[in-house]
Amino acid sequence: MKKLFIITGEYSGDMHASYVVEQLKDKNIQIEAIGGVELAKRGIKLFCDHSKMNSVGISPKIIFEHIMLGKNLINYLKNDYKPDAVLLIDYGGFNLKIAQALKNTGIKVFYYICPQLWATRYYRIKAIKKYVDKVYLTLPFEKEMYDKENIPNEFVGHPLISQLPKDFDREDFFKKNNLDFERKIVGIFPGSRVFEIKNLLNTFIKSAEKIAEKHKDIQFCLAQAPNLKDDVIQKYFKDTNLDIKILKNQNHELLKFSDALILASGTVALEAMLYETPMIISYKAPWILYLGYLLLRNIKYVCLCNIILNEEVVPELIQHKSNQDMIFKECEQLLFDENKRDWQLKKYQEIKKLLSPKISSKEVAMGILEEI
Repeated sequence: MKKLFIITGEYSGDMHASYVVEQLKDKNIQIEAIGGVELAKRGIKLFCDHSKMNSVGISPKIIFEHIMLGKNLINYLKNDYKPDAVLLIDYGGFNLKIAQALKNTGIKVFYYICPQLWATRYYRIKAIKKYVDKVYLTLPFEKEMYDKENIPNEFVGHPLISQLPKDFDREDFFKKNNLDFERKIVGIFPGSRVFEIKNLLNTFIKSAEKIAEKHKDIQFCLAQAPNLKDDVIQKYFKDTNLDIKILKNQNHELLKFSDALILASGTVALEAMLYETPMIISYKAPWILYLGYLLLRNIKYVCLCNIILNEEVVPELIQHKSNQDMIFKECEQLLFDENKRDWQLKKYQEIKKLLSPKISSKEVAMGILEEI
């Protein structure tokens, strides 16, 4: 029986891995992993969970724990489990070190959800070329980059194409959240990290207040990330009279049923595009971090939709442009300017065509089976 080991570093990687595992079911292959609840639910034996993988910070304790985890894992793979292949999923800093350690062991190394070299740290492609046998790409523009470096690769389509939930009932959503069927919704997604909330939420609230002042019939909903405690969000609403619903575990429904979206940057923009909902991106960070990003970045745009099409389809209000006046202006246009709205939605169709209808997890699973 062939053996596979999968390494993930946080929840999204665990989720992507679980879909690959589903495709490998009944394929006479033994699988173990570093993962989380999703892999565990599918009966995969875990070398360890994510508790030591997703620690925040660079303290000596955290660095030591990562080093020891890496050493123990490499020892286990080489001397005990001895898999035919290892599948790395995201988590570039850790996974590329593991790939390096497995060089010349006879264990094949594959990468799915590759590090975003096209954004920053392009130098990592040298490590991928040297230590990874094949990469499975999820974004169409990545292929040219890997072809140029003569790295074996395959574009398998983006996992969201097949994994994004779609069957929602609009009437149920409105009734459950006591929303007015006759009024438009602006959905607000301020991010899932505390520092994003700190940098963005006040601005998003002031923008919504300005929209509400001019357009009394607009209703607002905010998506609270499941990892954020209530007080992290609610303290920002103490000094506002804004009528807003704070929704938990309803991100996809809100993306689908909103008339316009104000989003922090991230994969959520790709989800909004697939739901065909007009949106803007707004993001800011401490200036020292932003200046560092400007020095390291390899691309012009921030939003994945814009990067894929190499065109500003989604307005990007970054850093000094992330203010209530700019957000108000762009959001108002998406709500009431039919030409602007229709143009963005038309561009979404072009992006969808580039993403491919492939079921990425199936492509990866079948690719691995062929390789081993």
